[in-house]
Order: sequence, then C-alpha cells, then structure tokens
Amino acid sequence: MDFSRYIRQISLKQFGVKSQEKLHNSKVLVIGLGGLGIPVIQYLNAMGVGTLGLVEFDKIELHNLQRQVIYKENDLGKKKIDVVIKLLSKQNSKTKIIPYRTDLNTKNAIEIIRKFDLVVDATDNFPTRYLINDACVILNKVFIYGAIYGFEGHLSVFNYKNGPTYRCLFPEMPESNEVPNCDENGVLGIIPGIVGCNQAIEAVKILTDLGDVMSGELWIYDGLIQNIQKFKITIDQKNKNISKLKTTYNNNYCDISNSILCEDFIKIQTDKKHLIIDVRTKEEFNSFSINNSKNIPFDKILDIEKSNIDGKEIYLICKTGKRSLKALEILKENYPNVKLKSIIGGIVKYKTLCH
Repeated sequence: MDFSRYIRQISLKQFGVKSQEKLHNSKVLVIGLGGLGIPVIQYLNAMGVGTLGLVEFDKIELHNLQRQVIYKENDLGKKKIDVVIKLLSKQNSKTKIIPYRTDLNTKNAIEIIRKFDLVVDATDNFPTRYLINDACVILNKVFIYGAIYGFEGHLSVFNYKNGPTYRCLFPEMPESNEVPNCDENGVLGIIPGIVGCNQAIEAVKILTDLGDVMSGELWIYDGLIQNIQKFKITIDQKNKNISKLKTTYNNNYCDISNSILCEDFIKIQTDKKHLIIDVRTKEEFNSFSINNSKNIPFDKILDIEKSNIDGKEIYLICKTGKRSLKALEILKENYPNVKLKSIIGGIVKYKTLCH
C-alpha cells in the first residue's frame, strides 16, 4: 500500500497509519449502484477500502442521470456495474472489486453477504431491505441503511454490537399502498448524494473503530429546511432470533391471484389476444418498452376506453410491479369483468431476463 496516497487521512491524529491499514484489510459489500450507492463506492474506493463487492443488475436509463452522477449520456443502455467497475479501477487501481451481476435474492443472499465485513444497503425497495436485514442477522453482519423520500433522507446502522435491527424500526413489511415510491413521488437529485456520503462515513467509522456509530438512532435529513433530527430506535430482542430466510420477501406486494411472474409472462407475451399496458411515465416508456405495449401512465389509467379492452387479457407493467398493481385495483373496480394481471418485477425484471 502506498501510504503517500492517503497522507491527508493518515496525518489526522485520530486516524493514522493504523486506521488506514484497517481500511485496506476491509471488505465492504454495496448493494445497489444508484443514487445512494454511487457516492458510497466512490469515497470508499478513494479512501482505500481494500475490497469492494458490488451487487447490481440494472442498466442505465435517461432518468437515472439526474441523481446517479457517475453515469454519462453515452452510458445509456449499458450495465451499471460494468460502467462502475471501469471508473473505480481508474480512480484506484489497487482496490479489489468483486462484481455480482444479479439481484440479491433468497438463493444468493447468504452466500454473497457472508464474504464481507459489512453491508451498505443502497437499494430502493422494502423487500430487498428485509432480505438484507435477515441475512445480516443470521450472519451477524452490520448493515448501513439509507433511504430517500422526496426532499428527505434517512440513515441508520443496524445489527451493530448487539444494537437494533431493521425490523426493530419496521417490524413488518408495509403493504404496497403504504410505500412511498420515488417513481411516482420523485426525489431531489442531490438528496441521495447527501445520504450516500453519510453512509460512507458510517462505514469508515465502523471499519476503523472511530467516533460514534449511528446505531440505535434514525437520522432524518430535510433538505428543504436544512434540518437534521435523530430518533431513538428501541431494541426488540425477538428480531434477533432469525435462523433462516423467508421463502419469499414479496408477499405483501403481490396478490398472486391478480399477478403473473415475469418469467411466465415472457413465455406468452406474443399472443395477440393479450394487451400489454405500461403504466410508467411517458419518459420512462420512451427510454425502454416492451414491443407492442401501450403506454397509459398511471395517473391517466381511467382514460382507457372499455371498447379497447373488452375480450382481451390485460397485462399491466411498470418499473417494479407497484404501480401496475395499484392500476389493476383501479381498473378492476371500474371494469369488474375485464381479465387483468400485474407483472411481478416489472420492467426491471423483464430487462434482466431478456437482455
């Protein structure tokens, strides 16, 4: 290790060579290379964390560029993880990078997470967070939580030195209609950067045994008024008694009778009797869409004419399956005799399976 590279850190009395060596010998897993994950990986890579594991399966889309600032216009359509690896290698060629070109799921979570010292959750959905939490409890691994809600950012550290877990904050996964969705509600581009930088700070403190770690507290940042609040999280010991993962982490998001797995949809999508309605925004639809699908944004779903859907099986799709399920509920109430299915996993899953 070239200590001269890190002289500005080493010269800090509280940090020194010892802390730099700890970073060099550390292995950090970052799950998600979007708005939160980008500042995390850039700073940990620059500061000398020896090994970075990256979990990501998505491709770069135009609407990502507003907040995922490592990506450029000429990267559109490329896999995020491939672009990130090249940039990180140019930033610090000494870092060992371990890529996982997949989503995190019940089949691979334990195997992947067990190889690292701590996990940074840079995802954007509840099912994956609960999966990360349960795997980390089983493996006794710390995970650093970050989340974005419009102009707000949330942060905490879970499973640290017998501290609270994610389920101590949110015991059960919320229903789909209770979940804030940045696809629908938006996010100010700079907020993920602020939260991601703070996640990186927590990772460094944990790895080097410095400072007070944000364990047992929920940090909430309001960008509109530059205000930070902290709330205590009470430990519930039963949340530490997890011995195995659940069979699925999507139960609360899908009514199976009204849904279809993306894998099964792909097998039948060429049937002309089917009508595929994409309820994403026009911008999302123009960025990528399924052949022969029709774009009717969620907020205009009732504009559809009944004569266009009579006698057909309607398959609704959005980015991940949340908006399409809500759209299904609205249409079902207004057109009770129409056959409707929501595609589980949405466009994100479709692109993973087909591209």
